Amino acid sequence: MNNTCSTCGLPMDLCVCASIAKESQKIEVRLEKRKYGKPCAVVDGLDNDIDLKDLCRQLKEKLACGGTVKESTIELQSKNPMKIKQFLVEFGYPAETIIVKL
Repeated sequence: MNNTCSTCGLPMDLCVCASIAKESQKIEVRLEKRKYGKPCAVVDGLDNDIDLKDLCRQLKEKLACGGTVKESTIELQSKNPMKIKQFLVEFGYPAETIIVKL
């Protein structure tokens, strides 16, 4: 029963690996057109260390839209990438590392 993080060596309740991972990423939010002209927002550049399914679920709840996780990207049925950036900042990602392409 080892209660220390294997990466940073700190106890699990003091582990800072997740916050360091959030600060070191370059996240890109872009708007794409899908079949029949439907808008789709794609969140790319997230590390696989983060639980992407949980993050996708939280974004879908906040935006009241559908979405999925494909490989290392999150695809949301939304046409408002600025709101996605706002919610990512609320989840702890630095605003400077999130790039929005319209």
